[in-house]
Amino acid sequence: MTYEEARKEAEQILKGAEVPDAALDAWYLLEYAIRKIEKKETGRTWYLMNRKESILPGTLLYYQELVSRRKQRIPLQHLTGEQEFYGYPFYVNEHVLIPRQDTEVLVEEALKQKREGMKVLDLCTGSGCILLSILKNLKQGTGVGIDISEQALEVARRNAKRLGLEAATTFVLSDLFEKAQGPYDMIVSNPPYIETEEIAQLMPEVRDHEPRLALDGMSDGLYYYRSIVSQCRDYLKEDGALLFEIGAGQGAAVSELLKEAGFVSVQVIKDLAGLDRVVAGKAGTKKGKQEKDV
Repeated sequence: MTYEEARKEAEQILKGAEVPDAALDAWYLLEYAIRKIEKKETGRTWYLMNRKESILPGTLLYYQELVSRRKQRIPLQHLTGEQEFYGYPFYVNEHVLIPRQDTEVLVEEALKQKREGMKVLDLCTGSGCILLSILKNLKQGTGVGIDISEQALEVARRNAKRLGLEAATTFVLSDLFEKAQGPYDMIVSNPPYIETEEIAQLMPEVRDHEPRLALDGMSDGLYYYRSIVSQCRDYLKEDGALLFEIGAGQGAAVSELLKEAGFVSVQVIKDLAGLDRVVAGKAGTKKGKQEKDV
């Protein structure tokens, strides 16, 4: 069997299982199998030059195993262990939410307010992709990532090491602000925001393989926004910034929560698809807690 024949067979298997983007996934898994087994750096040019060559037995076996698991709707990123986000490679597994391109809007908005030496808090940090992407673009910035899952924090620490940010980051096991110290120049968060009853309707890749802790925003999807907004001003510097990623249709509700809590310059930012994606606001001049040692 040639590389091309193996890829086409895999594509048909995935299409039969109604896997989204079956053709792309068949290609990505073949590329990954070749790198893993044959230790070759591949790409479209390599494939075009070698597609008629016989695929090595070991590569074929590994490829078929990957395709079989993808057929079961295990996410592609869980099979390859990686997802690119904001131009950086992040390790991911079943203990963290897979980074989405839409979340890059949150990073972009945060970086519009960057300044030297900023101190950033990331609540519900998961893989650390938001915090670490921000810190990669800050001069002498530092950050704290908080999560309620130690397994998620292990992933975040691994990514910090991978990106050379170990010295700039601290990851803390905490239920939101329970063990937080401040004040911070900025708080960012992509909290669970899917309504509980909607989780059963999600794609199998999300519903069955991503952590429910990272998905379930309780009955109306706003539970964690309310909790964070009600406490965060005690951990923000004067005029500090709060930025959330939000779900579809949550822009008005979340921005109103910020306004009711005294935040100013509240705005809703759309993603490339024109959907509300980020809510941002400033803490104003209200005094929070006095600065503590971290």
